[in-house]
Amino acid sequence: MDIHVLTDVAPRSSRPARRAAGGAQRMAAASTRFSTTAIASLCMAMLWTAPAIGQTAPAAATDDAGLVLRSSPRLQEALGSNQRGQMPVFIEGDDLTGQTADMTTVTGNAMLRRADTMIRADRLRYYEPTDTAYADGNVHINRAGSVFDGTELQLQLDSFEGYFKDANYRLLQNNAYGVASQVDFIDRDRSVVHQGTYTTCQRNDEATWTPDWMIRADKISIDTLEEVGVAENAVLEFKGIPILPVPRMSFPLSEKRKSGLLPPTMSLDSDSGFTYSQPYYWNIAPNRDATITPTVMLKRGAALAGEFRYLEPTYRGTLAGLYMPGDKLRDRDRWSWLWQHTSSLDSPIGGLGLNINLKRVSDSDYWHDFQSNGYKLNERLLNSEASVSWSRDDHSLLLRAQKWQTLQDPLSPIVPPYDRMPQLQYRYTPQNLPFGLEATIEADATRFRADENLLRQPNADRGYVQAEISRPFVAPQGFITPKLMLNSRHYGFDNSLYSTVSSKSLTIPTVSLDSGLVFERNTQLFGRNLIQTLEPRAFYTYTPYRDQSMVPVYDTAPYDFSFATIFSSNSFSGYDRIADNNMLTVGATTRFLDADTGAEAARFGIAQRLRFSDQKVVMPGASPANERWSDIMLGAGINWTPKWGFDTTVQFNPDDGRSVRSTMSARYKPGDYKTLAVAYRFQAQTSEQWDVGWQWPVDQIFSDGGKKAKGEGRWYTVGRLNYSMRDKKLVDSVIGLEYAGCCWSSRVVLQRLQNSLVQANTKLLFQIEFTGLTRLTLGSDPLVSMRDNVPGYQMLPTGKGAAVPSRFSNYD
Repeated sequence: MDIHVLTDVAPRSSRPARRAAGGAQRMAAASTRFSTTAIASLCMAMLWTAPAIGQTAPAAATDDAGLVLRSSPRLQEALGSNQRGQMPVFIEGDDLTGQTADMTTVTGNAMLRRADTMIRADRLRYYEPTDTAYADGNVHINRAGSVFDGTELQLQLDSFEGYFKDANYRLLQNNAYGVASQVDFIDRDRSVVHQGTYTTCQRNDEATWTPDWMIRADKISIDTLEEVGVAENAVLEFKGIPILPVPRMSFPLSEKRKSGLLPPTMSLDSDSGFTYSQPYYWNIAPNRDATITPTVMLKRGAALAGEFRYLEPTYRGTLAGLYMPGDKLRDRDRWSWLWQHTSSLDSPIGGLGLNINLKRVSDSDYWHDFQSNGYKLNERLLNSEASVSWSRDDHSLLLRAQKWQTLQDPLSPIVPPYDRMPQLQYRYTPQNLPFGLEATIEADATRFRADENLLRQPNADRGYVQAEISRPFVAPQGFITPKLMLNSRHYGFDNSLYSTVSSKSLTIPTVSLDSGLVFERNTQLFGRNLIQTLEPRAFYTYTPYRDQSMVPVYDTAPYDFSFATIFSSNSFSGYDRIADNNMLTVGATTRFLDADTGAEAARFGIAQRLRFSDQKVVMPGASPANERWSDIMLGAGINWTPKWGFDTTVQFNPDDGRSVRSTMSARYKPGDYKTLAVAYRFQAQTSEQWDVGWQWPVDQIFSDGGKKAKGEGRWYTVGRLNYSMRDKKLVDSVIGLEYAGCCWSSRVVLQRLQNSLVQANTKLLFQIEFTGLTRLTLGSDPLVSMRDNVPGYQMLPTGKGAAVPSRFSNYD
């Protein structure tokens, strides 16, 4: 007859109590065959005398007090070494032999459990003096959710030191698994796999299934505490083919940052030839890290790039740079550097802030020779500025220095902006003024500096004070806001060939009256309950004429004509031109709002200006504005469902009966990783372009019913095409194909971007990502290209970012 045995081997500290128990004293000194009656007596004695799991007794408890239970709202996820050492050992099996404080042997459905470790085998021996378990035959271990299966085991339970032969393993943290000739357990957090494999691919039900990728190595060290693995004498196999032999490689077991080599980047182009970059990541501290990237370009030479990031409670920042000595392409040294820093601090005198954004490159060819650099160092206008700010209550102060580096292209030169060296600005916005008044006072002093010969106007010091006061009257049915503004500014010009006066002062007042009404009614469209609004608006502004033609332009440009600017009192941004406006802007908007949620389902608007007198203040070289009625602005937006969206803005000239400028866009997004966006942009006598962007599963394009293709994984097409109707050619184009599998993904992108009037840059980008291991890239990162160019793009799922499962989710 089979005998079901459950015995409790208590920790060494509880042996005196065990020996005192009557049932324990009756155990024979020699190995003895247990009867059913003896087993029952032994179990009762041990369960009475051994420490109870989840139970504690107060220090002053007596035998008469009984057991005192310790309440806990949840199971304990992690056990400390002291807790684990005090836990009892439970042994279960069909047949048990043993002797006191020595070896206990269990055969047939043998099981040993202690704390978060469970062992099953055909035959199991437990040697109490050394707290060591020996098992053979279908051995299975569950260690806090990580599972090992093999043929022979030796394991010291307390230190978790031992070995496991012919083992299969599966890790709880990332569900990775593999096989090994032997697994050595160093301790509870570290183990070594010998002659083994490693993969995150998950097995399906097919008998012929093999993982898409795996690491095959002589030795794989796994550290679950540091969450990192290291493979030695390894080779990465993909689809059964060795693709990357490596003497030594480390890989993450989670998203935790770690020091080590990052995946290399390789590219091939006509300028640089073959390029190889090998970044090294240094995890300095939880709030500091660095990346060092040596690069070799066969046609140009070697370069070294670096990045340092820091994060503190009151400040954060980045330092980065690149240096290439003796670039063979340009026959000179090439370099770039940047420093970005932001800090804020509360002090007894108010809030203090420091912001630094410094960028510099070696030469004007840098922007197109180093297209793949980060932090927008491939732009032609590089802004460097540093500012200190202070604010307290209604007052704020800003001190800023700003300097531009302009990277010129002889085929398309650009006018450099003025440097501000320095700028001091004060702003006062009082709250809780009487009679419902609102006011703002802004004072600014700036020194503008640039190359006078290039801009053909003098440098200057400019100071201005602009004050505003208004009294809004707001009610549910509408609003009316009268406002008075006063702008006073003074210029001090440098002595130069382009200056005929040394100074100039101007004071210009502006009055405005903004008003609007709101009407609502309940309605229905296409069976949907809606609230329709009608919102007429009228805005009048008057600014008297002051001759400003003798004042150079330092930071001023005309506003773009749009819904955002048509209701403004000035036609220019900046402070060097204050338009002499005497005009009325009228418009109306109607909205359809969902009656239940208030979400905007549709919007239609119209606006137009009526000018009562000519506008004489213009930008240098421009003609006065003398039309009475401006172009009509028309706008519409429809978001009837979350899947569909449509927006359009049209600037219509009623005299010519045609559009001057128009923009139309539509989007369709029925779900994740599915998006289609179409845009049309037109500007008379300048440009006319179509823009199409998409991300879509390929099997939903070519299969009936849009069902998922047979087999694991899915192919996606992604891209963006920008076509110029005027030039009859593609301006920018990005076309790619992506694959998302269960444990790997890949993407290939053909990118052609216009970087000047006559020059375009063409690249072929390729990347393959092995989930939980590494990402190999040929050329620039295609993910960056798709995020920057494809509207609504979503990175395909890779299995990263999932929460680590509890050990109880894989409990035996």
